[in-house]
Amino acid sequence: MAKAPAGQEFPRKVFGWAATDKSGILAPFHFSRRENGDEDVTVKIQYCGVCHSDLHMIKNDWGVANYPLVPGHEIVGVVTMIGCQVSEFKVGDRVGVGVIVDSCRSCESCHQDLENYCPQAVFTYNSFLLKDMSKTYGGYSDFIVVDRRFVVRFPDGLPPDAGAPLLCAGTTVYSSMKYYGVTEPGKHLGVCGLGGLGHIVVKMGKAFGLKVTVISSSPNKEAEAVERLGADSFLVSSDPAKIKAAFGTMDYIIDTVSAAHSLAPLTALLKVSGKIVILGLPDKPMELPFFPMVMGKGSTAACRHPLDL
Repeated sequence: MAKAPAGQEFPRKVFGWAATDKSGILAPFHFSRRENGDEDVTVKIQYCGVCHSDLHMIKNDWGVANYPLVPGHEIVGVVTMIGCQVSEFKVGDRVGVGVIVDSCRSCESCHQDLENYCPQAVFTYNSFLLKDMSKTYGGYSDFIVVDRRFVVRFPDGLPPDAGAPLLCAGTTVYSSMKYYGVTEPGKHLGVCGLGGLGHIVVKMGKAFGLKVTVISSSPNKEAEAVERLGADSFLVSSDPAKIKAAFGTMDYIIDTVSAAHSLAPLTALLKVSGKIVILGLPDKPMELPFFPMVMGKGSTAACRHPLDL
């Protein structure tokens, strides 16, 4: 059973699950968290979603893993302690913690309530707090201590197990759809990939009143996409005839695929002035053909991943 590195010890002992190398295997891990400060909230963790970025991180796919690493940034729990300067929460409240737990609070982004774009944003795990440079460990653990500014209320009527992914995947999808205008009822939305993000794009697309087509390389996902999630149609990306028939039919495409792939087949599906919004985080560069984008007045937007709250 692994323990935190020397020099990272605090009074409050915690049990969690950590990766210690790029094998991606999680093992029991003992570490510690700071005492609850004046502006801190201590959260007993009840549920934590599994984000695909957690899998990338524990396997060091992006080359930035700092082991030992306790993943998890879709955290739902109950407040067990608050600091003397905390008025937004009380003991017993249901709350959530997402991708970041601190920022510099002085840059332009922070002043605009866009702390997720702060150059010094501190991630919930695999990062270092600005105040003391102690390492952050995530939600695959007993409890977490977080500055009140980075804690959000979690609705009482929302199931915590199903709602936890909204703290990363949900806000990533919703904020991107709102920012890029992928919300006009009656418009045609293509959803590339039916993983964690893709599921939420389908459900939010239907909630916005869009016509939704799922684009997937897995034919066996059609029933889930149409019958369970409510998509209007399903398109197998490896079927040339069906892809050709769909050319120029989509107003928007949200690409959630986390593996490297060519964007050329997707650009052909767009109407003139259509948009592709990229939410997946492949570990290798992707191909983007500019000629068809220019000829079709298309636009491509890659959304930075830390959630917009």
